[in-house]
Amino acid sequence: MTHNHPLPEFDAAFRLQLNELFRWRRDVRRFRADPVPDAVLARLLEAADLAPSVGLSQPWRFVTVTGPACRAAIRENFITANAEALAAQQPDRADIYARLKLAGLDEAPCHLAVFNDPHPAQGGGLGRRTMPQTTAYSTVMAVHTLWLAARAAGLGLGWVSILDPAPVNALLDVPADWQFIGYFCLGVPSAESEVPELEQSGWEQRRPAGASLLRR
Repeated sequence: MTHNHPLPEFDAAFRLQLNELFRWRRDVRRFRADPVPDAVLARLLEAADLAPSVGLSQPWRFVTVTGPACRAAIRENFITANAEALAAQQPDRADIYARLKLAGLDEAPCHLAVFNDPHPAQGGGLGRRTMPQTTAYSTVMAVHTLWLAARAAGLGLGWVSILDPAPVNALLDVPADWQFIGYFCLGVPSAESEVPELEQSGWEQRRPAGASLLRR
């Protein structure tokens, strides 16, 4: 059955606002203590569910981490991984790295672990025979959709990528075959800037648009 609905008109004003949303998306590290209401989180996850996925498989799995013991274990995981990462830095970057605040684990009111189910029953395997990694790509698309929805709602999302993924599945009691994609802090940012923190610190500069484009 075909359902035909008129396409909404995305006018020039909307496109400008959308571009501003992209521009102000941030990997947030500093949060206020304001709680994220359950209804707000539910709306954000509903938005994430609108992300594209291979074969309409929706392989993303979100886990809210509220237990003090689980949060403490994640924090210890981060501390160990971060110390190892600092030790591995080149001398010219070690000082900058040491000054970076690389996690919002203590302040962020909401913690989310995101997993990918690599073999979801949903979707019938469509599009995955030659590229099974597309389930993971789909889950990352859901994360990005959540990120933009959070920014539009006045919230910030921070990706805590400096973790050893191996113990996370057991720690959070999820199926062993789920692929850990990332751990995220969500809340109201305590500071805002148009310039990303990594640019402000001198860690890296954003390359110009088009620099990644090849023509064949």
